[in-house]
Amino acid sequence: MSSLRARLALSSYRWIGTAIYPLAWSYLAIRAAKGKEDPARRRERYGHASAPRPQGPLVWFHAASVGETVAVTPLIKEIRRRGISVVLTTGTTTSARVAAERLGSAVVHQYVPLDCKPAVSRFLDYWEPDLAIIAESEIWPMTIVELGSRHIPQVLVNGRLSDRTFARWKKRPSLAEALFENLALVIAQSEVDAERFRTLGALPVMVSGNLKVDTDAPPHDPKALKEYRQQIGARKTWAAISTFDGEEDAAATVHRALKDRSGLLTIIVPRHPERCDAVETALIARRLKVARRTRNDPLTPDVDIFLGDTIGEMGLYLRLTEVAFVGRSLFAEGGQNPLEPAMLGCAVLSGGNVQNFRETYQMLAKNGSAKIVRDVEMLAKGVNYLLGNDDMRRSMIDAGLESVQQMRGALTATIKGLEPYINPLVVKARLEPRMEG
Repeated sequence: MSSLRARLALSSYRWIGTAIYPLAWSYLAIRAAKGKEDPARRRERYGHASAPRPQGPLVWFHAASVGETVAVTPLIKEIRRRGISVVLTTGTTTSARVAAERLGSAVVHQYVPLDCKPAVSRFLDYWEPDLAIIAESEIWPMTIVELGSRHIPQVLVNGRLSDRTFARWKKRPSLAEALFENLALVIAQSEVDAERFRTLGALPVMVSGNLKVDTDAPPHDPKALKEYRQQIGARKTWAAISTFDGEEDAAATVHRALKDRSGLLTIIVPRHPERCDAVETALIARRLKVARRTRNDPLTPDVDIFLGDTIGEMGLYLRLTEVAFVGRSLFAEGGQNPLEPAMLGCAVLSGGNVQNFRETYQMLAKNGSAKIVRDVEMLAKGVNYLLGNDDMRRSMIDAGLESVQQMRGALTATIKGLEPYINPLVVKARLEPRMEG
């Protein structure tokens, strides 16, 4: 009975998707108006290709957003090094830009097709991937079922399930099993994630650790870094990165509380740059002077806030400070990845809502490189203490660098898990030399 319900649910999902498919243009138009879609490439979302398929074996990588794209970049480079072509799909314009910056012409980038049978079928008919590799937790029912019906192996890498996502799937066990059983392999970030995938019906499941630890440090513009450091001079700095609504205001409150004592410069980098106009307006309303990266505003001594409103420059912003608060943790839930500030030599502060990165924070906190703050007042005290205590700040920075080193190895483990699927493609690539264009 349960399997019948699952089949009925998937059949209904398929027919509903097919029915609303002609109306998807309005949904995409709204997203385009918000800067979340590229109007010039909207046809890709319907499965229409905008680039030729390379000859020879092809792996389809899907990474939903920026974090997933960064995480799988080293893995993609390893696949390409073996002579296998890659088509990479992402779901946002931001992740598309990151893919272009980090991978360039090494991959063919397309926007992910809508999870409706016409779009997915058109995409698969054209690209004919030999293997599909999905990052983290992107479970799209129609895509998974369609890949399964074509007997295309699909592997979930760097897999994780948040508390909320796991609870949602547990309420639909038959549907979860009907989908997760299509996965040829799940490579999970942690034992907790692995057990959750097994509970939902995925087999086999292995643990690799977090691929984000094995990524290179975020790149930066050396010339811009030198200029900003000269402008900052002896001023003390701290950064609030990957912030969500409410956290910019919290950073402004911290700044006003501390600036008179230290001539402080606060760096704020919202998670979604399209919010920066509204963020700047709110900061100005609090009588704070704002400099923006996109305007190339100089960081003069009277500037209170340096607003990082660009994509792909986290490496620049974090190299301007040694204290970083990681957002989506005070007023939003889930948290953001603390590994980038840790690997770039920052003492890490965070709110307590870090469910999506629980194991990472546990490791950093255990080693003394991250501290959890309960509220804005505690954040202000933490920033003030770290800026005024060189020994403690240096101790946390060193512990963070050591923690990152201890957590490395996920890329090697992931490649090992993928070998049964990759090795035949390596042989195929050698027998059928790939031709560009």
